[in-house]
Amino acid sequence: MATQPLSTRYDTQREKLAAYFDGTARKAWIDLTSDVEVSGIRATVRAGRDAMRAQLLDWLPADLRRKSVLDAGCGTGALSVDAACRGAHVTAVDIASGLVAIARERAPGFVGHGRIDWYVGDMLDPAFGEFDHVVAMDSLIHYRSDDIVETIEALGKRCRTSIAFTFAPYTRLLGAMHMAGKLFPRGNRSPAIVPVSEAELRRKLSRLPGWKVARTQRISSGFYTSQAMELVRTR
Repeated sequence: MATQPLSTRYDTQREKLAAYFDGTARKAWIDLTSDVEVSGIRATVRAGRDAMRAQLLDWLPADLRRKSVLDAGCGTGALSVDAACRGAHVTAVDIASGLVAIARERAPGFVGHGRIDWYVGDMLDPAFGEFDHVVAMDSLIHYRSDDIVETIEALGKRCRTSIAFTFAPYTRLLGAMHMAGKLFPRGNRSPAIVPVSEAELRRKLSRLPGWKVARTQRISSGFYTSQAMELVRTR
């Protein structure tokens, strides 16, 4: 059987994610990213996402004035707001129009010394320009390692300093959950999270010219497990 080209797989998954987050998941994600009471399981996911956002922000400079940041897959915009509070000019992009609409309602265009421009679209669209820093929090967890590397390579062509992103790290538990998830009808579950080997991903990313893997940190909180990885430009 022929294998789909990487760009085709990326585009196909992107459209699935847009349909999911603009459809049945919209209300759940509005609640998850607010301060309303949620179930115990979702509370662990909320806590994990809060910790991951703090970790990614910790890897950015404390002073982001006169710096540009791409929030690639901004969702409802919490990371964009935090970066803008440090003075960044943030380009916040997400494929899900419903989530971007909520982000616009929750945050003004100007935050502190910073500014946020909200967009519905593809984070890989070169029309958004170039950036000092790129952050992609949990927007690549639905992709295989080759797709992640191709995406990072494309983003790297428009980034001057650092890229921080997250992936779903392969563990025995996540691997088993991934396989078990395939037993459920597609209509009853979200687009599958794809566990990726850290060693394999690191090896493939090390081949990208002009970049090196720097820091990495795993966050686990109940039903939330995600791993952050940072790439820094070497030339």
